[in-house]
Amino acid sequence: MSTHLRWIARRGAWLLGCLMLAALYQPPAHAQTAEAKFYEAERCYRDLRNAPNRQKYRDQWLNCITRYLAVYRHDPHGPWAAAGLYHAGVLYGELYKRSFVGADRQEAIDLFERVVRHFPKSRYRPRAEKASSALKGGGGTRTTAEKSSPPAAKPAAPPPAASANAASTRNARQFYEQARANDARLEQRPELKKLRDQWLRSINAYRQAYQAEPNGALAAAALFGLAQSYSGLHHWSRNEVDRLQARKTYEQLLDGYPQSPEAEMARQTLGIASRQEGSDGDAIARVIETAQDGAPAVVRPAAVAGGTGRPAVVEGLRFWSNPRYTRVVIDADQDAVFTYNELREDPAIGKPQRIYIDLHNSRLSNDLQRIIPINDDLLSDARAGQYTADTVRVVVDIKSARTFKIFSLKNPFRIVLDVWGVETGAVAQRPAPEVSPSDTGVLPPGAIVKQLALGVRRIVIDPGHGGRDPGAPGYHKGVQEKDVVLAISKKLAEQLRAQLKCEVILTRDKDVYLSLEERTAIANTQNADLFISIHANASPDRRASGFETYILNLATDDEAIRVAARENATSMKNISDLDSILKDLMQNAKVSESTLLASYVQEGALGRLGRKYNIRNKGVKKAPFYVLLGAEMPSILVETGFISNPEEGKRLTSPEYQRLLVQGIVDGIKRYINEVTPTAMREALQGPS
Repeated sequence: MSTHLRWIARRGAWLLGCLMLAALYQPPAHAQTAEAKFYEAERCYRDLRNAPNRQKYRDQWLNCITRYLAVYRHDPHGPWAAAGLYHAGVLYGELYKRSFVGADRQEAIDLFERVVRHFPKSRYRPRAEKASSALKGGGGTRTTAEKSSPPAAKPAAPPPAASANAASTRNARQFYEQARANDARLEQRPELKKLRDQWLRSINAYRQAYQAEPNGALAAAALFGLAQSYSGLHHWSRNEVDRLQARKTYEQLLDGYPQSPEAEMARQTLGIASRQEGSDGDAIARVIETAQDGAPAVVRPAAVAGGTGRPAVVEGLRFWSNPRYTRVVIDADQDAVFTYNELREDPAIGKPQRIYIDLHNSRLSNDLQRIIPINDDLLSDARAGQYTADTVRVVVDIKSARTFKIFSLKNPFRIVLDVWGVETGAVAQRPAPEVSPSDTGVLPPGAIVKQLALGVRRIVIDPGHGGRDPGAPGYHKGVQEKDVVLAISKKLAEQLRAQLKCEVILTRDKDVYLSLEERTAIANTQNADLFISIHANASPDRRASGFETYILNLATDDEAIRVAARENATSMKNISDLDSILKDLMQNAKVSESTLLASYVQEGALGRLGRKYNIRNKGVKKAPFYVLLGAEMPSILVETGFISNPEEGKRLTSPEYQRLLVQGIVDGIKRYINEVTPTAMREALQGPS
């Protein structure tokens, strides 16, 4: 090859490399300015205008709307915020012309009115006022719900005001009942939840119920139903607009009807604690709570307006406790809306501090034990009673408590109350095991680790599933997740005891069923220093494979949501509903410690297994696992491999594979301990010199 040709070849290779680097480089999302996001949204809209065949698809419009709203969210008070809101409203208006869905029209009006209220000096304000007025004045084609509702009857010569009020009340009730009926239909036919227009039926009807009588008895309930419908829609659409609309509606409810029971539910959904200890209701409670048979009766909240459907049956009360932590669980046979509050101690009438939980549209089971004595250092008892015809109240009497958290889990539905006691320094900690020196005055091997505690003296290992819950079925006949993870967990416990000289507790050591909240309660009440839940993954795709470790947090991707939904034995919608719960609970979770532990366990397992097997590293991930909710110690969930994969499913039952896997997890735990207390770890592993 001539010198000239070699130069051309080198030059071409250099140019190709530059082009590839340019194609691969993407500036990080956070580096974009609001202006850049705006022009990105403009390009989206321009492309949509130039493609008439795409304009008939709703998701194409929502894609551009989301981009405009991202401009506002990037800097809500910046110079581009009003432009983002205004143009999002314009697109909703354009969408309404094609969909004739009343909710789209109302979204456009809401966005225009936000521009008017929050950006009075913006050049977009007059445009927004004009656009809003046009939409309000020309409602256009009636929605499906409007077409289906009969015109209000007009009695002969009624007083004008009374006639208008009666018609408004009648229309509000009619639309509200339509919305509730459609909600029930969605529950009876879950496949319809995937269709946006099915959610919009409820959304339209709830909105019209509210607009028919904004000051009526059903207004707050209609807004709450509207917010829940948007939240349900967001689960399936994954569209940020729907999530923001749900939150906006909850906030509208709190602003307009702060004392309503629905506002309390909204606070709970948004993670806003309700503390009304000094209210008049507290005084009422002191009088009412003198019921003679011990049935709990505190302040009675108004019944949820318009409630329909079969009431939930409260079937059980359970608890686990130690001197500084107690978990109480209320079991019901189906989902129920609930509210809660805390009442201060009242020595005048001999009433202790107490927490009450009201389950609406509920009744007590005839078989329920109504008073559960607890009598630990924190709580006296838990009492359940039928407070009203459709409200069950559970009251927990408190001896001493520092804080508490309440959240719900589904499939089956239960409400979890976690109560923590006051920390008292060294007294509150579990005493270290006593170790006596030998006759020579030298501490025996392993004594250093116990005496210095390492921060890890007791580990709880949780073999997933069990009993009537087999977990995921294996690819190979007769292989079930519950059996595989129990075998791995037993080997892990044995090696941890032998190599770390620490105490190890198994949540189950045989084929028995444990609820997810019970597993966490065992770890908490045993004062565990680490909590490790062992599972095997599964997928409809038989090719899926790999090892991954999870910590508790909001899910980072759709696959993590799928895994959490499977391990929680619940739906992906319920996983998205955990967002507000986690925002509250994560304040107490040991996130950084759990992340460190998970990363070392992941690396340790792959380090051992990778020497002999070709293992895919799926990394450390985040997801909202029920079994980790409320854990007080660093906690992780290990997915040891895909039991649904032919090759990995066979490996998971192999003693050699299990041995290497267990040693890898032990390596990770050793490394974690060495990171936190390196001197103690070295002494523990080497023995005294």
